[in-house]
Amino acid sequence: MSFKIQELSSLYKVKKLTLKEVPIILELAKTNPYYYECVPPSITADAIEKDMKALPPNTTMKDKFYVGFFKNKELIAILDLIFNYPNSHTIFIGLFMMHKKYQDQGIGSQIVQEILSHMPAIYTEVRLGVATKNKISQKFWQKNGFNFTGKGYQQPLYTVQIMSRKLP
Repeated sequence: MSFKIQELSSLYKVKKLTLKEVPIILELAKTNPYYYECVPPSITADAIEKDMKALPPNTTMKDKFYVGFFKNKELIAILDLIFNYPNSHTIFIGLFMMHKKYQDQGIGSQIVQEILSHMPAIYTEVRLGVATKNKISQKFWQKNGFNFTGKGYQQPLYTVQIMSRKLP
């Protein structure tokens, strides 16, 4: 797939993250302890590496974009974007996390809106999973036009609900 991740934001530098960036991803993740209370266990470098390589069924690494948003040289947000999951017209957000010091300023919503406005036209829907206990994330995604689908699944330590938003 031809997809230019740099076009995901007009305000921030966007680049595909590699294993060499695990330390700065870990630094960002540690600013969000509430997330890991809702989605245990605690975050580690090994868990980040595993997440960067994790794929849902019937997808390949060509479908996955684990990207960072940078303000100057500081990582302010991470996004795990998976195309063609669970079907060929859907994009799945595996993770979106803002650095704590940039939260509650509208920056996350601005990034999400830009991301969604730059999706290739062949996609008609974006889905994501949110932990049932994570009320902060649920409110964030609802504010950004996502609705609960009534579907979900059980992880070993928490329950996930699926949210969805149609693309224009």
